[in-house]
Amino acid sequence: MKAHYNNILVIQTAFIGDAILASSVLEKLHHSFPEASISLLVRKGNELLYLEHPFLKEVLVWDKNNDKYSDLLKLRKNIRQKKFDAVINLHRYTSSGFLTAFSGAKYTTGFSEGIFSLFFSKKVKHIIGDGRHETERYNELIEDITDKTVFKPKLYPSAGDFEKVKQYKNGPYVCISPSSVWRTKQLPEQKWINLCDAIPEEITIYILGSNNDRGMCNSLKAKLKHQNTKVLAGELTLLESAALIKDAKMNYVNDSGPLHLASATNANVTAFFLSTIPAFGFGPLSDNQRIVEVKNLECRPCGIHGYKNCPKVHFKCGFDMNVRNL
Repeated sequence: MKAHYNNILVIQTAFIGDAILASSVLEKLHHSFPEASISLLVRKGNELLYLEHPFLKEVLVWDKNNDKYSDLLKLRKNIRQKKFDAVINLHRYTSSGFLTAFSGAKYTTGFSEGIFSLFFSKKVKHIIGDGRHETERYNELIEDITDKTVFKPKLYPSAGDFEKVKQYKNGPYVCISPSSVWRTKQLPEQKWINLCDAIPEEITIYILGSNNDRGMCNSLKAKLKHQNTKVLAGELTLLESAALIKDAKMNYVNDSGPLHLASATNANVTAFFLSTIPAFGFGPLSDNQRIVEVKNLECRPCGIHGYKNCPKVHFKCGFDMNVRNL
């Protein structure tokens, strides 16, 4: 008979896409232990994904930019005081392993790459490139206390989030998210221009991104022939963006955070994979999804995360991308 857990902590302190995919574990745990209190630990900024979440008891935040290690020790103390009976660590590195190993929980699980995994109740190897999705790798961590069913990620924009973006839903629209932290994961500007200018004028194009992306997005808009275009970069929160993405005729995204926003709202999505490949396990999970890539390039993939510039200089995975008839 499997044990029952009443007070569970899930840890994922990596980037926004990882924090979104962590919701697949939250959904699974809530399904398996509907009466349990479930908490989540994320890095500062990503807690905005989980505002007004319907079944999370609490979202803990680690501010890595403000006295990182002092805050880590405070977090460890806080976690121990909350007396979690299960801690599921989805992050592979030392800091989160430290929090997990010394959480005081009777059941701890995580990936085996970190040194503190020696102290976990259960650990599994994190293998990238075997064709499994990251949500499947996450689920392997909790199979022994649940089952083998893999749940999709899911976010919960509030009624207020939907009300905020209602003004943009007066007619058919698509969303594009042209930016990425890694340049070799970012579709070249001319490809975005070709894509957007082929979209009929009666369809509105919304250009999404963070406030830091606003200059890039405005520059892109200025080069478009498509006149029915609006830059919303920096104007929407993460959950407001999710509420807008959810009902778009199509979302065009790189292998980056907006791809996972689409998965978590089951939104229509076309994902461009350049220097990375879907086999790494971070592809779209929406019912209506499409992956576009340049296949049979000897140099691809060139890395798990990508680079600031193409190591081969030619950047064929971007410049040879076919964006026609999308």
